Amino acid sequence: MLEEKLINDYKEAMKARDSVKSTILSTIRAEMMNLALAKKKDKCDDNDIIAIFRKQVKQHEDSIEQFTKGNRPDLVDKEKKELEILKTYLPEELSPEVIKKIIEEAITATGAVGIKDIGKVMKEVTAKVAGKADGKTVSDIVKERLSKPA
Repeated sequence: MLEEKLINDYKEAMKARDSVKSTILSTIRAEMMNLALAKKKDKCDDNDIIAIFRKQVKQHEDSIEQFTKGNRPDLVDKEKKELEILKTYLPEELSPEVIKKIIEEAITATGAVGIKDIGKVMKEVTAKVAGKADGKTVSDIVKERLSKPA
């Protein structure tokens, strides 16, 4: 589903001669093909594609930070334009309150009592928030919650 949208948007960007959008979508398509080959599948599923977009978003955010430090406003502008395009393909992020609720449900479901149960809780939570929340944010909230008694 997301792959079809991406391919159609890429074709439209090429027709409109939108070099920024076509370049970034071409990069994503190449990563999708590489991932599909690595997984020995014909196509990537939506979760794989979202993971590729998240990886690209992180890379662009890091680049913006580095180019800002290096006093390169021209490259910062380019990266920001590409970042805006990438973010349009990501699902809306869950709020911290919703994430905490999901974590509480997972703790109850797994019977977790302490920090040693973080793996069980993370497995349960990750399945529910896949693609809708940053893994580091989820991990930090789970660690904080399991560190203190209920």
